Order: sequence, then structure tokens, then C-alpha cells
Amino acid sequence: MNTLTPWHLTGLEFAALAFAALLVGFSKTAVSGANTVSLAVFAAVLPARASTGVLLPILIAGDVLAVLVYRRHAHWPTLWRLFPAVAAGVVAGTAFLMWADDGAVRTSIGAILLLMAAVTVWRRRRADAGQEPAPVTTRAGRLKARSYGVLGGFTTMVANAGGPVMSLYLLSAGFRKLGFLGTSAFFFLIVNTSKLPFSAGLGLIDADSLLLDAALVAFVVPGAFLGRWAVDRINQRLFERLVIAATVVGGLQLLLR
Repeated sequence: MNTLTPWHLTGLEFAALAFAALLVGFSKTAVSGANTVSLAVFAAVLPARASTGVLLPILIAGDVLAVLVYRRHAHWPTLWRLFPAVAAGVVAGTAFLMWADDGAVRTSIGAILLLMAAVTVWRRRRADAGQEPAPVTTRAGRLKARSYGVLGGFTTMVANAGGPVMSLYLLSAGFRKLGFLGTSAFFFLIVNTSKLPFSAGLGLIDADSLLLDAALVAFVVPGAFLGRWAVDRINQRLFERLVIAATVVGGLQLLLR
């Protein structure tokens, strides 16, 4: 992947990637799901498959910052409930990447994101009408957790796009802002770190991609500080709408490219 080093990019291309890295930091500490825009930018500047390997260490840097900020707000019972299903999704995503081309990856992830956004909107309307979603202790609630977990693992392995799927699950489970951000921070730090050997084994991470990461990771930090400043100024209803809107935009970008 010697075309992925910083000196093989134009100034405009590097600026676009730097903005996307800043947006990763913002999404990790404010509006989870907004980094679907970062995914689209990386896939536009770099080859789609290779872009996932470059983006992964940047996402992990954002996860570390988010954990440092929101570590006291994580809900561990939810995390332990999700991890087995997510592991199955990661394995399925790895198998998918062994044969899928860029077009298949984009179309699959875009369709999944739009489907999940539609399901979440439907669930929110049911809740507003007084029909509460099934708690995770019921059979339906456990099935929902497993379904979102498998989809989250699959999408995060295939295109680093698990954020919107898990964001929609946490919204549907009734998490407020800080609990949402703390739980998702630990979730993605653990999941993204576990993906490193899979990505390296697929040839998506190498010395050149890590060199580009080193040049971009500094832009994650100001994005994270900007997100931490903004999250206290966003009310819960607006927060939920922004998460869903970011998911829809990311899904459409992947489908229409």
C-alpha cells in the first residue's frame, strides 16, 4: 500500500483526511454515528478496502480519548450482553472481506445503516405513543441485542461502520447522553482493538498505512475537545435526532457513491 503514505497525497487530499480525523474525535465525544462521514471521506480519497485499515488506528485513538472522558458512565451489563454476538459478527465480516469487492462493501453497509435508522425511528414513534420497547430481560429484548450485536460486529469489521448500528441500539434501549457515550466508548475501544489482528492479516494495515495514521492522529485530539464542549450544549432530543441523521447521511453516501 505504498500509495497511502502522506507524500503520495495532494494537499487537498491530506486536508480532507485531516478533517475526517477531526470529525472522528468529535463523534467519539459528542454525536456517535457522525464518523460515517469520516468513513465516506476516507473511502473517497483512498481505495475503499485499504481505507478501512488506515481509519482503524485513528478510531482507536478517538476511543481512548472518549474512555478517558466518559469512563465513569459505562453500563457494563449491556456491554457483556453484546460482546458474544459482536464477536460472531466480526468473524462473519472477516469472511465477507475475503471475497467482497469495494462495491459490495459499500452497498451492504449503506443498506444496513438505512434499515437500522428506519427501525429506530419506528421504535421511537412507538415509544412516544406509549408503547414501550421490550426490555432486554425479555426474549424479544435479548433477540434485539443479539441482532444488533451481530450487525454491529459485521459492519465494524467490513467498513468501520459499526458506530451507527450500535448507536441505534443504545438509543432504542433508552440510554441518556452520558450513559450512551460512556458505554459506546468502552464498547468500541475493546472491539476496535480486537479487530487489529484481523485487519493486519487481511493486509489492510502495514507500515505505510501506520505512517499515514501517525500524520493524521493529531487531528483527533482537537475534535474530541470540540465534542466534549458541544455535548453539554445539546439536549437529549436533539442528540437523538443528530445521531439518526448522521446514520442516514452515512448510509446514503455509501449507497450513492
